[in-house]
Amino acid sequence: MEKMIINGFCDEKFGLVFEEFERNFTEREDVGASFCATIEGEVVIDLWGGYRDKARSKPWEQDTIVNVFSSTKPFYFLAIAILADQGRLNYHDKVIKYWPEYGQKGKQDTEIRHFLSHSAGLPGFGKQLSLEDICDWDLVISILEEQEPWWEPGAMAHYHALTQGFLVGEIIKRVTDQSLGTFVQKAITEPLKTDFHIGLSRDVFPRVATTLLPPPHPNNSENKKSISKRSNPFEGRVEGHPTCMPAETNSDLWRLAEVPGGNGHGNARSIARVASLIANAGKVDGITLLSEDGIKHMLEPQIMMGDVELGMGPGLNSERWGGPKGAKVSWWGGHGGSTNFADLSNRVGLSFVMNQMNYDIVGGPRGESLHRGFYKSLDFQKN
Repeated sequence: MEKMIINGFCDEKFGLVFEEFERNFTEREDVGASFCATIEGEVVIDLWGGYRDKARSKPWEQDTIVNVFSSTKPFYFLAIAILADQGRLNYHDKVIKYWPEYGQKGKQDTEIRHFLSHSAGLPGFGKQLSLEDICDWDLVISILEEQEPWWEPGAMAHYHALTQGFLVGEIIKRVTDQSLGTFVQKAITEPLKTDFHIGLSRDVFPRVATTLLPPPHPNNSENKKSISKRSNPFEGRVEGHPTCMPAETNSDLWRLAEVPGGNGHGNARSIARVASLIANAGKVDGITLLSEDGIKHMLEPQIMMGDVELGMGPGLNSERWGGPKGAKVSWWGGHGGSTNFADLSNRVGLSFVMNQMNYDIVGGPRGESLHRGFYKSLDFQKN
């Protein structure tokens, strides 16, 4: 077997993480991936390895980025938190204050926080959409405006996998006169000098890794932590999600569009950088994007979605993906296995991204193994 070459650096104290990263390639079918960890904003692990393509002819480079699916979501959780912190909106505001057209067919009392907590009652589109449809912002917004809620907003939560990004994004657009991708760039990624994109420009295409279909494991136990099943539990309702898997997610159409529920592109370094801002009370490297109160409000518990406790967007369960028991955390993960994890108790930011998909909806065992290895090493250092 060809010897696996791992690039980057890993503080010697975190040898367990290096071993787990290597094991992801030798035992868990990774093709290309990166992992990054920060403590108090300082990068202590920054690893990458493998290949950007199925043929294994293009090495995964330091600046390689990849579609991270729902690990995109914390970027717009933070964007809304920034606007709330600036007093430009309130989580408890009714959506129609900013987006009057949304108040059709029983949605007039929906609040912004319902969008963020997957409790708005629109987990699907009500009709089958194509890839071309989902990449047409105005079309999707008109479809969401005209739909009636599947339940009373706020009464329950069910994963709004793709609809959430459009719902939150339209609020951001109405408040700022900027698309979600543009606002995230100007308010978050540019100030932090981090390489993350919601809606790519063609000049970065050469750096993008090809996402790869999962291996054929129809009964794979890895999907046991899925947030929600892809089947539709609501009789008479049409979820309507188009196929958003390789090769669709490798198309120019998908990459150029803003589908913020799932088409952000970045690497582990870029995600961990933003997670470290949350982990350090809204400030990193002397850059402040959010007040401590802003962080506090973002993490106010809202509702349970299955076994996941939700704040104003983020998951709050500390042990969900390898976090320490009792820690205050803000996390989400992406379809196929990527992670986006901020630990406020220990001031830690973690992220794993990869191009080889698996069957998990939010995060997965490869990222979890890295998180657990990190915390085992951290505990050892403390002792």
